[in-house]
Amino acid sequence: MEIGIPLKRREKAAGWSNRASCSIQQGPPPAWPGRAVVEESRRSWEGPKPIAIVGSTGSIGTQTLDIVAENPDKFRVVALAAGSNVTLLADQVKTFKPQLVAVRNESLFSELKEALADAEHQPEIIPGEEGVIEVARHRDAVTVVTGIVGCAGLKPTVAAIEAGKDIALANKETLIAGGPFVLPLAHKHRVKILPADSEHSAIFQCIQGLPEGALRRIILTASGGAFRDWPVEKLREVKVADALKHPNWNMGKKITVDSATLFNKGLEVIEAHYLYGAEYDSIEILIHPQSIIHSMVETQDSSVLAQLGWPDMRLPILYTMSWPDRIYCSEVTWPRLDLCKLGSLTFKAPDNVKYPSMDLAYAAGRAGGTMTGVLSAANEKAVEMFIDEKISYLEIFKVVELTCDAHRNELIERPSLEEIVHYDLWARDYAAGLKLSSGLSPVPA
Repeated sequence: MEIGIPLKRREKAAGWSNRASCSIQQGPPPAWPGRAVVEESRRSWEGPKPIAIVGSTGSIGTQTLDIVAENPDKFRVVALAAGSNVTLLADQVKTFKPQLVAVRNESLFSELKEALADAEHQPEIIPGEEGVIEVARHRDAVTVVTGIVGCAGLKPTVAAIEAGKDIALANKETLIAGGPFVLPLAHKHRVKILPADSEHSAIFQCIQGLPEGALRRIILTASGGAFRDWPVEKLREVKVADALKHPNWNMGKKITVDSATLFNKGLEVIEAHYLYGAEYDSIEILIHPQSIIHSMVETQDSSVLAQLGWPDMRLPILYTMSWPDRIYCSEVTWPRLDLCKLGSLTFKAPDNVKYPSMDLAYAAGRAGGTMTGVLSAANEKAVEMFIDEKISYLEIFKVVELTCDAHRNELIERPSLEEIVHYDLWARDYAAGLKLSSGLSPVPA
């Protein structure tokens, strides 16, 4: 598969000129430039740390609340926002007693109000996107957990940053699509972006205490997904049910398919660049079937530091909430890692033929600007079409490639928030409009 994505890009500002280039452009400032430095003077609250959760009824949100329930002396919930699961949201409100609640689906406002009519605690309720944004910038919150999927999470995250809230980041689009806009904003408001993804949490944990300039290489580990042991030739036969059988993790459909295609890892490469400032040539992917080492870093003197743990998303979520502290966890609910029981840890290089997503992701990352958001949005739409059995498994890669290729003449290197959202929607529409002919060759409708 020939990858031509990064050859052209358009710079949209006075004095900038159009040019063709394969080089890495000067990007936005990274969230953590190769090391993590603690600023003790930032602490500004008494008692349990006040947090807000955007996306409280999703996987990240419910696991975050499990952590709060287990550690009431360490955390308290001041605001919750959810999409449409009113029943679960009402239960969460009764349990955690937040001051403010939002339901994104405005038509469910009355239903939520009715569900809370007999509740002892009566929070303020604001419907719609306005309510979600108010939750994100709640006056008492110190950290905001962002668990909304897709570009819908961008505006609340921006609102939280502008309000000076630290971000426990579980929304990939914040950096993959929004990195060129979000990172300068975070630096302006002195906000910390703390990664809740297991791989980026591992890197973040490994760079604690590194001196300036010590980081040499980032190694992202990948399980290899459902098809790591399949021959390439057999991939033409893949059914949706096959792609949803993850060997290690219990996740939603979209991320499970992304694990099978390795698009999840390609997107994490882009996130690693934005989070830690590593050049793309210094970010590698390694297949690690056991999913015990969540990622590694190599230092300038060739030492390799790794973070290990069971495949459990609660640990990286907890660290985003507690950093720089470490919180004791009961062995009953947090089983300790037993290396003797594991016996062995194995590794192998990923196959670029089996996983063309890697070449696509690196090319999009090097192009920068709006291209990374287009890649992510096109992939999300392609996965949706695959799950709905409108395209085959292998056509996921082709849909993403053609969408990115169509965008290269419109690429904006330093986009505004509005331009980021615009091209996210454009990419989904373009991907959806590709009609597939024989031989896995999509053509524009």
